[in-house]
Amino acid sequence: MLTGRHFAMLVFVALGCHEVCAESSVPLPMTESQKLGAVFLDSLSIPSPGEVFAAMNAKSHPNWVTLISPATAPVTSDRMQLALVVGVLAANGYIEVEARDGQQVKNTGREMISVAKALSVSEHLMGRGNSLMEFAENEAWDSLADELEATENEVKNTMVERNDRDLVTLTSAAAWLRGLDAATAIVLETPNLDGISVITQPELARNLAAQLDTLPARMKKSALVSKLKLTLEEVAVLLETMGSTPETQRPNIQRIHTASAALVKEILASTGAKTTPAGRATPNPARTGASNIASPKP
Repeated sequence: MLTGRHFAMLVFVALGCHEVCAESSVPLPMTESQKLGAVFLDSLSIPSPGEVFAAMNAKSHPNWVTLISPATAPVTSDRMQLALVVGVLAANGYIEVEARDGQQVKNTGREMISVAKALSVSEHLMGRGNSLMEFAENEAWDSLADELEATENEVKNTMVERNDRDLVTLTSAAAWLRGLDAATAIVLETPNLDGISVITQPELARNLAAQLDTLPARMKKSALVSKLKLTLEEVAVLLETMGSTPETQRPNIQRIHTASAALVKEILASTGAKTTPAGRATPNPARTGASNIASPKP
């Protein structure tokens, strides 16, 4: 079975090998069958944003500090939204590791555990939380990245054990979306769109959208899940129709960045209502200052 890190290397970076190809100026493309099937190889392994960011480091010189976006868990009892939040927070953690911001990694780790508690999947995470704090204090960045991945995977494993496998699909898609948000920001900062090959994976966007389409009807009715599916489908189209020059590619990359960033913000926004098991909303005080973010245009 592929580990999350190796799986992510296959799907996102499309290098076909590890350090040797990462140093090459021309990545080796995946075959069509690899692209279409990789995301389904292991339902517990997700494309890790950490591997995307490692590939971006090989293509350009990102200023990771400017990409840090401190986030707190939203006030909501909607389990679908909380599953999406886990994915966003996990991707945030990888950005903070790249930026060597130990304090912010600790903050993100606390938020992940807070969300896990809200999902009732936190029984085994206290040790993980302590390890995150220790590695951050000691600036053990590689170990910290591994522990972030392990923490995320432990949350997802527990979801599966609790028959919440569908929530894992949401976590995976949200982590990829936040990674895309950051990666497109990096690409847009360069005159020649350095690193664009790393994110040109329309098949992956379509596969993730297709996975969302297999969710139960009650989940697909969620506004956030519906917007996520539409955004992924839009991303796929934009990636497929970019053209071959920076002049033709930049507008599409900008649209992808705008759409992904807007949806990430909406995922993290307090809802102001809690959802009952039957799916009906009831009043629930939201965190002071939270605002609703407009969804991206389809």
